[in-house]
Amino acid sequence: MSSTTHTSTIGAIGAPSRRNTELALLAFAVVIPLFAYINVGLALDGELPSGMLGYGMGLGLLAGVGHIVVRKFASYADPLLLPLATVLNGLGLVVVWRLDQSERLQNLAKAQFGAFSPSAPNQLMYSAIGIALFVVVLIFLKDHRVLQRYTYISMVGALVLLLLPLVPGLGKDIYGAKIWISVGGFSIQPGEFAKIVIAVFFAGYLMVKRDALALASRRFMGLYLPRGRDLGPIIVVWAMSILILVFETDLGTSLLFFGMFVVMLYVATERTSWIVFGLLMSAVGAVGVATFEPHVQKRVDAWLNPFSEAVLQGNSDQIAQSLMAFGSGGVLGTGLGQGHSDLIGFAANSDFILATFGEEMGLAGVMAILLLYGLIVERGVRTALAARDPFGKLLAIGLSGAFAIQVFVVAGGVMGLIPLTGMTMPFLAYGGSSVIANWALVGILIRISDTARRPAPAPAPNPDAEMTQVVRP
Repeated sequence: MSSTTHTSTIGAIGAPSRRNTELALLAFAVVIPLFAYINVGLALDGELPSGMLGYGMGLGLLAGVGHIVVRKFASYADPLLLPLATVLNGLGLVVVWRLDQSERLQNLAKAQFGAFSPSAPNQLMYSAIGIALFVVVLIFLKDHRVLQRYTYISMVGALVLLLLPLVPGLGKDIYGAKIWISVGGFSIQPGEFAKIVIAVFFAGYLMVKRDALALASRRFMGLYLPRGRDLGPIIVVWAMSILILVFETDLGTSLLFFGMFVVMLYVATERTSWIVFGLLMSAVGAVGVATFEPHVQKRVDAWLNPFSEAVLQGNSDQIAQSLMAFGSGGVLGTGLGQGHSDLIGFAANSDFILATFGEEMGLAGVMAILLLYGLIVERGVRTALAARDPFGKLLAIGLSGAFAIQVFVVAGGVMGLIPLTGMTMPFLAYGGSSVIANWALVGILIRISDTARRPAPAPAPNPDAEMTQVVRP
């Protein structure tokens, strides 16, 4: 007795998309800022804020649009990135609105500019534009590997963006830093977008040159020293960061670019010597520029002696006010809407917005905020580890590293750990360029994570298998 059976190909079991998990987390990401908004209204006026419903619906709509686009165009993406960015953006909107209610800041604006213009409506508009760019990235960037084709174009684009603030009539000098351009009545910070473009260049370049950069000519004190001709790339990036610091007096952007390159270089080559060289060169460059650049000298003096009479009389008391805000917040804070961080002045809702969180939410609140940032970086690094192509790995680690470095230099400057850099806290601080650029950054990370987490397609059935006969007795 015999029987004939046809073999069949069993497809791989699909990994869960986790979109429902993302939707549940997004609900919390909207509810938490909404409760914070209610808390501020009760603290300031003793009643529910009149814009509570509009704020909740607006934030929920933005989050819902982002979720629908991710579900349709990146269904296997990391489920945490979008909720984490949403909750940070929402809390930033609440604190910006809370500072708009300060009579001290309103009177200061009227005295200096003749009128007061609230910042929260603009920040909500910037957030909507950021979500729109996030949607555009996911719809039109169907494969992150397409960006590899534009490696050297990205380098030119980054240089153009960095040089725009130096163009006469276009650049804008604000508080001694030339990092803004004025277009149609709006101030744009090109460096925020340049960090994404230059990460594309670094990823494409290092993917091709990593083998040559990993070679070592000699060993000195336990470190593998790279060959002399391979030092060229790091010297060029070091020189570019120094030029940014000299001509634009922008310590934050120079640290961001050089630090991002060194991190990506270490990941590409696995040579600890690059980290050592990078730290030494950044220290030499920073010290060298600080010796003759007055703007950088003032920031270093304010960092070393924030309570000195010379610093306080020179209108550089923001660091001192920030430290006192953190101190008065204690462990649990004074409560949202009940602090005095508006004494910092106009920078209270931008450079020093973390001081408001420190005073009104205390050490516990600041640690929660930093934990949210840490989770974004962790998910970005996890995406880099899961990426199947070297370009995706380097791009994900570069974007995550840039995000982490920006959080460090801003938080460190506000807390007095390092000199103030003038950069803004991602998603929290007031500023259109920062919010829009960081939403684009999250969009690219989501696209890479979708490609990394998407299960491989099942192999095509073999026609010869259909002709196979298995004879059984």
